Amino acid sequence: MTGGLMRAPRECGSWYWDFEEAGGAGVGAALRTAAAMAGVLGRHGLLEPEALEWAWVFGEGGGRLELAGRALDDGALPGRVMELRPVGAARAEPGALYVLGSGTWFDAAGRGHREPGLVELSVDPDPVTGLFAELAVHHDVWGTCDFRGTPHPEVYGYNAPRLGAALAELDELLGVPAEPGEPTYFGMAEGYGLVAPDIIDGVGPDLTDLMGLWRR
Repeated sequence: MTGGLMRAPRECGSWYWDFEEAGGAGVGAALRTAAAMAGVLGRHGLLEPEALEWAWVFGEGGGRLELAGRALDDGALPGRVMELRPVGAARAEPGALYVLGSGTWFDAAGRGHREPGLVELSVDPDPVTGLFAELAVHHDVWGTCDFRGTPHPEVYGYNAPRLGAALAELDELLGVPAEPGEPTYFGMAEGYGLVAPDIIDGVGPDLTDLMGLWRR
């Protein structure tokens, strides 16, 4: 991989955990779950939480809360989220809580680079159906080829095993096996990694035609 990091407009892999326990969820439970999951991702260098974002259910717009060093399982955080409820929308509840932050990826020479949104973590606090958590990735460092189709074994070797180890640890932590999310044009999850693309004449598919916005 000779260029910079590419990010697809849709995920190239996602995993979800459906706890299938109706009731007893809510914002506090979602934030505690997010804190535990972020702790695992942080130990693998994949996510350092910086902010929360969500859309309001039964209300308009969304909310954002900067963490500023505050832990996700801070007991005061659920109250701070609810304080941002839209005026005149007494029934508004936060939907999926997205944990925003940066992680570290490694280039072909083994040099680490910080990247916002390296992984995307969300936990839905639905009090009726129960918790639902999802982890998604949008970058080409997790696959055997970059988005141009060029194989990059060094980049893959430095990054994919870290993601796989984190996913396995999350399964153990949550006590629920991860399920692969829906495939997209840019890839799909399989086990604790991504499905390898077909290699023809030494290269994989070039996916940059639908990238929209990507960096060199």
